[in-house]
Parts: sequence; structure tokens; C-alpha cells
Amino acid sequence: MTKTLIKVDTTNELPTSTSVVIIGGGIVGITAALTLAERNIPVVLLEKGHIAGEQSSRNLGWIRKTSRHYADVPLAAAADKLWSAMPQRIGADVGYQQAGIMFLGKTDAQMAMHESWLKSVESLDLDSRLLSAAEVSKLVPHGTGQWKGGIYTPSDGRAEPDVATTMTAQAAIRQGAKIVQNCAVRTLTTQAGKVSGVVTDQGEIRCDQVLLCGGAWSRRFLGNLGVSLPTLPLICSVLRTKPMEGPTDIAVGGPDFSFRKHRDGGYIITQRGKLDAPLTLDHLKVGLKFADQLKASRDFLKVGFGKFFFEDLSLPRHWRGDQKTPFERIRVRDPDVNHGLNQDAMNNLINAWPAFENAEIEESWAGLIDVTPDSTPVIDRIQTIPGLTIATGFSGHGFGTGPAAGQLAADIVTSEKPMIDPAPYRFDRF
Repeated sequence: MTKTLIKVDTTNELPTSTSVVIIGGGIVGITAALTLAERNIPVVLLEKGHIAGEQSSRNLGWIRKTSRHYADVPLAAAADKLWSAMPQRIGADVGYQQAGIMFLGKTDAQMAMHESWLKSVESLDLDSRLLSAAEVSKLVPHGTGQWKGGIYTPSDGRAEPDVATTMTAQAAIRQGAKIVQNCAVRTLTTQAGKVSGVVTDQGEIRCDQVLLCGGAWSRRFLGNLGVSLPTLPLICSVLRTKPMEGPTDIAVGGPDFSFRKHRDGGYIITQRGKLDAPLTLDHLKVGLKFADQLKASRDFLKVGFGKFFFEDLSLPRHWRGDQKTPFERIRVRDPDVNHGLNQDAMNNLINAWPAFENAEIEESWAGLIDVTPDSTPVIDRIQTIPGLTIATGFSGHGFGTGPAAGQLAADIVTSEKPMIDPAPYRFDRF
């Protein structure tokens, strides 16, 4: 929601020292900064562009447990509680509504997939349930699609990416966190084999700990330090309609579309069955780790070789602290929108719910997703660089778990008892 993204004003004065430096001003980094500030731990967050400029404002805003890996559900459940308490915590409305999420099934195979997931999480006491075709029609009326049924989790919800991270950042500042925008971190400094600070394009900051929440940029930052984080890029194109009468307040995912209501009365829509998968040099470097995932998802990926490959190839992979980095060359990554996929999503949605035939498009945008081989993030210390923790690789679903992921990362940085078991997010699993 690039047109409606609310910006945050910061002083942008670079301190000389702090306890924790956070790299990256997305939802995870910002909530980690808020958590640390609430604990009276000095923290400085550095963002190469502006707060929530990339995927944290470009996602769909879904907050879901549905269809997550079993091991990832506890983090999502913890995030539910944090989202519901966010207005009181930060003194601002982030658009959170527990309106439910539904995934549809058009074939027996799709319904079997939903049933299999439900069985896999039956020990977690979720409120998810399978729906019949009649129940789908009752919850989302006036449709013409022929559905076998669906799966529905009433306790899932949504929040607004164009306000949530900004409002949380403002609360973090009030709590004492310092945020510097338009400040790119180039590399780390070390002393006696441990992190001692960061080098930025505006100077150096001494610190005891660094938390990297750099999203799709994390692989390149770590690669310069000799650490290989296996992530590959995907691009999701999205559109937002003008305010309109729609069939439901529930967020709905079909096989080849999804929609959910926006706070202004319009709808956020995407082609759920297709993502752009631009080829890069990293496919040669780490592609084998993704073999199983690529095989399972080949029908969902629109593999392309072109502009993105050469732009990515032109960015350096190794540099010194006194050299210009990729993070200064591209302050905010703004991928090209695939209007064909967006139109495809609209056509598929209109066929299922004719009310969208009268929808007028307000804006379109695209966001870059960093995907790990198991579609699960890394929230862990980097053992080879004492003092460095990372929280990245959220594979397109980091907004929903963002508040919990940020708090878990803060727990790890400060050696507090973690809010949930962090074992599923270990770096060494790769």
C-alpha cells in the first residue's frame, strides 16, 4: 500500500554508541526495538531507506495460523495475542481485526490438503475447521464458484501494513529507542572476535549486540561477512480497489486469487496461485537446497530471466567498510508490478464473486519476498560471529508473526527466557 503508507518522522542523528543496534526498519526490527526500549535497554535502529518501505508495507496484512507448519504455529499464536493488545501497548490503531481467514478448495486434492494440515495440528487446540460447500456460501454469500469446501479459522485476522509498522515505530521512539532513517549499515566491526559496532554510510556506532532484520537484503549483508544464508527471491504483485460493497469481512484465499477488506472499504487482491520467481546468481549458489520446494511449487512459480537478473548481478557482493554498498545504491527496492497476474487475479475473482466486476483499481504494487528452503524464518544467533543475531527469511508471512518474531529476537539478543521455543528457527538446520 505504497500510496497510503504513513511515514514516521525521526531525528536521524547517529549516536556514537548504544547497547543494541538493529539493522532494518520492517515490522520485525521495529517490534524488537520497541521490546528492548520497554525493557530499558538502549537500542538504535538503522534503516537504509524509510521505515516499512519494503515488504512490511507491501504484504497482504494477513495474520494467520491456518496452513502454517506445525512448528511455526506457536509463534503465530503468540503473535495473535500481541496484535490484539497492540492498540493499548502503542496507543494507536493498527487496523487489527480478528475477522477470520478462509482457504477454499475446488478439488478433492485441495480439500485433502486442507484436511491433512488440520490433522497435523490437532494437538494444538486451534479453532480451525473444515467447511462444506454450503458453509462457504453462507459465510461468503453471492458467489458463483463451484467449491468442494474450505478450511476456516475464525481467530485468524488482519492488520494494516500501511500503518502498523509506523505506529509501532513511533511508540518505540516514545519509549526511548533511537531510529535513524536513510542510513545504510555497511558492515560490522569486531574486537577480540566479538561484535563491537557497525559501520554505516554516516559513520560508526559502538555497540555490544547487533540484530539483523534486513529481509531480502540479509543474504547479501551476511555474505560479505562470510556467512551463507540460503534465501531466494520471489515477487508478489498486489492491487487495492477503491471502496466497494463486497461479499464478506473474512479474508478469503482461493486457488488462483485472494482478497481481504482494507480499512478504507476497498479490497486487497492478489493472484494466490502465481508468484514471479526471477532467476539470480544465487540460484546457482544455493538452488540445490530448494530442490524439494521447487519441485512441489513449480506450478505456482513464474520463472523469469531478464531485468532483475542483471540488476542483481550489477550489485557488489563483497566490499569494505569505506566502500559504497548495495544498500546505498537501492535505498528502497520497488519491484516491477506484474499487471498480467493482477488482471488474472481479478478475472478469477469475478468468476467466483461477480460483485467484483464493478471494482475500480486504486493502486497496484509489488513486494520482494525472501524465501528459505523450508519457508520458515531464521531467528538465531550466528555462532561464528559472537554478538550477531538474525531474524530474517520470513518467506512471505513475516507480517503476521512480526510482533512475536521481534520479541523472540529481542529475547535471544538479551539472553532472556524466550517467549516460545526458538528451536524451529535455528540457523544450523540448513
